Amino acid sequence: MKDFFTLDKQLCFAVYETAGDFTKLYTSALQPFGLTYPQYLVLLALWEKDGMTAKELGDKLNLGTGTLTPMISRMVSNGWLRKERSTADERKIYIFLEEKARKEKQGITKNVGEAIQSCSIELKEYEELMEHLGKLRIKLRSRVPR
Repeated sequence: MKDFFTLDKQLCFAVYETAGDFTKLYTSALQPFGLTYPQYLVLLALWEKDGMTAKELGDKLNLGTGTLTPMISRMVSNGWLRKERSTADERKIYIFLEEKARKEKQGITKNVGEAIQSCSIELKEYEELMEHLGKLRIKLRSRVPR
């Protein structure tokens, strides 16, 4: 059991290192567009459903307002997004894609797709990884505190 507690046997460290490598991969693919990896996630969410409230977007991305608000502000100032306050409820702010985000979608997704393909991950392997990570996430979120 002693060998289990070495760094190279820690699942948390393997996930940490892999996440770092993914961030580097995506950073390289997104650099020509002036986007960060978290900003890309915002675009992905809004490409699925444009016009979400800031709260809905934060919930979908699992990001707090302290992280999301300045990111959205930067994306607004860079022409990717626009914010609109609800006329029915002033507390709600809706986030919409600007034309730039729609126009650049194909180029962004092409770059990201090529970056993923450069890793030689087969479709079946990709699907299996997504399935295993989904199961792991469920287990982590439903754990019984000790």
